[in-house]
Amino acid sequence: MPRPLGELEDAVMTRVWKWNRPVTVREVLEDLQQERSIAYTTVMTVLDNLHQKGWVRREAEGRAYRYEAVSTRAAYAAALMNEAWTQSDNPAAALVAFFGMMSPEQREALRDAVRMVQGPEETPAPQNPTAENPATENPAVEKQSGENPAVENPVGENPAAAGGETGR
Repeated sequence: MPRPLGELEDAVMTRVWKWNRPVTVREVLEDLQQERSIAYTTVMTVLDNLHQKGWVRREAEGRAYRYEAVSTRAAYAAALMNEAWTQSDNPAAALVAFFGMMSPEQREALRDAVRMVQGPEETPAPQNPTAENPATENPAVEKQSGENPAVENPVGENPAAAGGETGR
């Protein structure tokens, strides 16, 4: 589980995530200097520390390095939320309290995310199956053929979880 980034680490990673490309110390420095007075060696040390912690990978380019994020800001935020949730002695109460803090826009984003994870709602079977398509008469045929994902995954589970992966 990642520890929360420090204030300067977050400022540096914000730029790395936003630019979404390999960056140099100089590029980060010049952008940070628009907000604060900071030395080249400070930014270099922060990026080196982020590399040591596994947040960025680096590749030598001449006498300098180019740094690139290992994961997304969204993945970082999700890991922090998951850690906070699992540390609770009452995870359900923690979720209720968290949902209570959310704005209407955040709750709608949560609903959208849940719909994405659950997938489309199961489509009901036809009321009048035709003899022309025997697969509609026997759900087992559909399951064997793999033509109807709703039958293979009837409860709307995350297909990635079927192989034992939980996303955690």
